[in-house]
Amino acid sequence: MKLYRLYVVLLVSVIMMTGCMNSGSPEERVVKILDKTVEKESNFTEKQEPLNDLEKEEKEIYEKIIKLGMKEYDQIVELSDEALKNIEKREELIEKEKDSMDASKKQFDKMEGQTDKIEDQKVKKEAVKMEKTMNERYEKYEDVYKTYQQSLANDKQLYELFKKEDLKMDELQSQIDKINTTYEKVVKANEKFNAVTTKYNQEKDSFYETAGIKKTDSDKD
Repeated sequence: MKLYRLYVVLLVSVIMMTGCMNSGSPEERVVKILDKTVEKESNFTEKQEPLNDLEKEEKEIYEKIIKLGMKEYDQIVELSDEALKNIEKREELIEKEKDSMDASKKQFDKMEGQTDKIEDQKVKKEAVKMEKTMNERYEKYEDVYKTYQQSLANDKQLYELFKKEDLKMDELQSQIDKINTTYEKVVKANEKFNAVTTKYNQEKDSFYETAGIKKTDSDKD
């Protein structure tokens, strides 16, 4: 029933500029924007583990509830309230994650017009391709954010249902079906986001190589 999220993140590189990278050149400005963009996403990556941990905790609560009969109604209510608090924590984390991505996009938007100034056509081609993919990545994250918000709303409805003494099985099953449908959308949105992130990382490497930007340290997730 429950999704555990795992995101592919932007790669961080320690680099040095070679002869073709003159101080203040368009290529150098592009690299600086890329570096600052990664910095803005640091909070995004930090939220992944706490979110996954909270999802696991909520799954455990759900499993406890479905093992209980209505004779244990008080315990079901207690567990449901615990689950609702869990959802509130996830809502806070997802909003902080969104803020981080918004800050990243605001930084990356400074790329506009910079790639057009690159004189070397091969380097320019790689830069334009990379810029397009990154903008697509932000669009894919919006899909992740919206579907995850919906999944949290559905989860809330589920635990409110569990607190009803006259809960009917068909009502419960209908809500579970709704939740599972939304989770499938979240999974697909995550997969698309990760695929575009991987593509961007590859195109960034290609841009560095074509522009003569050498890495002096290994990439880090």
